[in-house]
Amino acid sequence: MTADPAQKDLSKTAYDHLWMHFTRMSSYENSPVPTIVRGEGTYVWDDKGKKYLDGLAGLFVVQAGHGREELAEAAAKQAKELAFFPVWSYAHPKAVELAERLANYAPGDLNKVFFSTGGGEAVETAWKLAKQYFKLTGKPTKYKVISRAVAYHGTPQGALSITGLPGLKAPFEPLVPGTHKAPNTNIYRAPAFLERDGVVDPEAYGRWCADEIEVAILNEGADTVAAVFVEPVQNAGGCFPPPPGYFQRLREICDRHDVLLVSDEVICAFGRLGTMFGADKFGYQPDMITCAKGMTSGYSPIGATIISDRLAEPFYKGDNTFLHGYTFGGHPVSSAVALANLDIFEREGLNQHVLDNESKFLGTLNKLRDLPIVGDVRGNGYFYGIELVKDKVTKESFNDDEIERVLYGFLSKALFDNGLYCRADDRGDPVIQLAPPLISDQSTFDEIEQILRSTLVDAWAKI
Repeated sequence: MTADPAQKDLSKTAYDHLWMHFTRMSSYENSPVPTIVRGEGTYVWDDKGKKYLDGLAGLFVVQAGHGREELAEAAAKQAKELAFFPVWSYAHPKAVELAERLANYAPGDLNKVFFSTGGGEAVETAWKLAKQYFKLTGKPTKYKVISRAVAYHGTPQGALSITGLPGLKAPFEPLVPGTHKAPNTNIYRAPAFLERDGVVDPEAYGRWCADEIEVAILNEGADTVAAVFVEPVQNAGGCFPPPPGYFQRLREICDRHDVLLVSDEVICAFGRLGTMFGADKFGYQPDMITCAKGMTSGYSPIGATIISDRLAEPFYKGDNTFLHGYTFGGHPVSSAVALANLDIFEREGLNQHVLDNESKFLGTLNKLRDLPIVGDVRGNGYFYGIELVKDKVTKESFNDDEIERVLYGFLSKALFDNGLYCRADDRGDPVIQLAPPLISDQSTFDEIEQILRSTLVDAWAKI
């Protein structure tokens, strides 16, 4: 007979049975697993009743905030009516309605929506579609992908191959062949040869970054490259925004070489930057958009690849079929929750709220620049990274031992213990990432800054 979960030590049970994702499991052998039991607005509570500010919106997900009863009610209502039916040669109303709505939001001719259950699957879908598209249009040698250094695109074998983080890929090699990397847009770490009198011109830097993607295309042979995958603001490495003109030049390069431009917006879509899609924020037209996370504010899992009419056209002819799908793609309950979540976006003006407040958020975080450990603050919308350094003048970063001792041994736990859930990350240079729910206001920003300040002061003392 199974014990009543309410009477069990959830932390011990978690260690014994719940294999947590991206987690060093040995760290919990003799210490409790943090167990979150409730959320409301911008806060969550653990099983001991302690309150934490959710500075990461769960995982860049909970756009509308925790505890939205209408989203739970939308899920319950749909589950009572039609809990499940696949979209394999069939349709159901909520998937149809959501596909139409996403197509209406998406820029240009991105009118076809292929559902998945998460972002990695959406990226996998985009690459498979790109390869089959070129086979159908008489260019079967175009299958390779160019992406950017340090970028994260997901964990499925294809998406992981596109990812630019060697440490995440090494345990699973060999991966899918045909992926190649170009520089990202981290102007804080721009090569010295781009400096003029110690300053890097953002527009010139953006041209160089885009041109390096063209170099990668030409080095591989344009007749072998199918797509370029880029995020509007790159997540891994700490929120790299695009320099002025970067995406416009990248669009020109892709057009020149008949290469598809895929905007990976698993994080950046649905208000994270203050627009429904990141491509809108920076004024470029992708051939595909991959998205997930914020579509439902995390109340139910869903992902989507939004595809241009031009790419879809050959698949709508004769016996051509995209031989790809997911059992739970376009799930009725998730689709219903997404529609209700997007209703909240429109009714409460969440996108405009982010646009109205992003400069205040950035301004509040910029106060931390007076600390010796803070080298850079960067990002866009409600999506920022704070890069930590050992020397502000030289931009010297921490060595592996210092990262282990300060970032993992102290900072991650100390921030949480001090009431702030966020991410301390060393994929690339060490950073703290912040992406609170989109309902956050100045009081949220102030609380984040105060907790960060006191904790970073303590971290610096340990250097």
